[in-house]
Amino acid sequence: MSDLPRKAVTRTAKLAALPLGFAGRATWGLGKRIGGRSAELVAREVQQRTADQLFKTLGELKGGAMKLGQALSVFESALPEEIAGPYRAALTKLQEAAPPLPAATVHAVLAERIGEDWREYFLEFEDKPSAAASIGQVHRGVWHDGREVAVKVQYPGAGEALLSDLTQLSRFARLLGPLVPGMDIKPLIKEMRDRVSEELDYELEAEAQRIHAEEFADDPDVVIPGVVHQSDQVLVTEWMDGVPLADVIAEGTAEQRDRAGQLLARFLFSGPARTGLLHADPHPGNFRLLPEEEGASAGAWRLGVLDFGTVDRLPGGLPGTIGESLRMTLEGDAAGVYGLLRAEGFVKESIDLEPDEVLDYLLPIIEPAQVEEFTFSRGWLRDQAARIADPRSPAHQLGRQLNLPPSYLLIHRVTLSTIGVLCQLGAAVRLRDELEAWLPGFVAESEEAEGAEEPVFRPESREPEPEPVPEGGA
Repeated sequence: MSDLPRKAVTRTAKLAALPLGFAGRATWGLGKRIGGRSAELVAREVQQRTADQLFKTLGELKGGAMKLGQALSVFESALPEEIAGPYRAALTKLQEAAPPLPAATVHAVLAERIGEDWREYFLEFEDKPSAAASIGQVHRGVWHDGREVAVKVQYPGAGEALLSDLTQLSRFARLLGPLVPGMDIKPLIKEMRDRVSEELDYELEAEAQRIHAEEFADDPDVVIPGVVHQSDQVLVTEWMDGVPLADVIAEGTAEQRDRAGQLLARFLFSGPARTGLLHADPHPGNFRLLPEEEGASAGAWRLGVLDFGTVDRLPGGLPGTIGESLRMTLEGDAAGVYGLLRAEGFVKESIDLEPDEVLDYLLPIIEPAQVEEFTFSRGWLRDQAARIADPRSPAHQLGRQLNLPPSYLLIHRVTLSTIGVLCQLGAAVRLRDELEAWLPGFVAESEEAEGAEEPVFRPESREPEPEPVPEGGA
């Protein structure tokens, strides 16, 4: 493969074959069952073949197809265990693996975007990519000043491919629905399509990463690589070693899982408060667990964060409505929660719901915030997905009447994705600590006023912050 497959006809044909393949395997499975094979054994074979085709097609096409696969991979925890296995292996591969572009194509992009003398910028450059993503692949190198760097090169034709893929995928989004019970995939695809131009703009990505790197420069828990060089279709950042989060999920110790989960939750909620930006691509391929710094206490791993191509711009941090509604739900204030949701557009004017029923719908979802420490698990997520996806359940009926305002769409997806990763980790997380520290509105104003003279501590940190972080970040 010399380039990203760019012909719309070719890509469309590959994607169109996915639903046809699903239907064909169902027919094949029925034939096997008629022939005397057990339903369970046949189902497993069908699922494995489906997963294999899904990975092969989405991975080869890269672009929007692979991007959707990455987004779906964090939700495999919601699948029943007997179905999740085959998909888990296939979708997890999409997080950091795809057929690479040949070196000649990469060199051509570097020559065009950095200059014919691009090799003079590097002491070393590895032609074999170290990672691949939906619109680009990463090569390891050594910058001319001796720093180890990651060189992200955008696939030629990535923009055209992204738009083409996402348009085609939206046409059979309903067929992909069973991959994520309780989630409507079509809005997810539309939101991805709407953000194509931002994702392709490495200047915007470099700016977002610089803001985060500056804000978290002295943070003991979160590490952001600095930006070294940026040009159209090429982004050079400091190299980051560490254990990929996918490996922690697969074989990490309980201590590593818990630490990774705590820091992931901390980054999700502290990032917008400190930088005015929300990292909006929380699949495991974008995170690393780094060894503790010299002199730190044992087990004090840090969280490394990569890829700032998709961010939500939140100048005032996360909306206070989220924290207020969470707090009122925990307090059992059904009327208050209902009034706030209606005022923000979560309940349309034409819809009338019972406040107590809305409260009953929300309480199981926010269970992690009700206790001092909550252990996320695949079983818990499956229960939530089943409760909301079952057409016979009151939760399903009520959920269909709720509305998600456009300004909350990306926040909602990032939160769900992060919960999916926490459940993959099986992490025990003190989520309430992070909500109290970083989520506007979660702590009542009267409580904030009482503690205003107290030193501000980060959760799990023994040192008080010298001064409050300016809202909006750098």
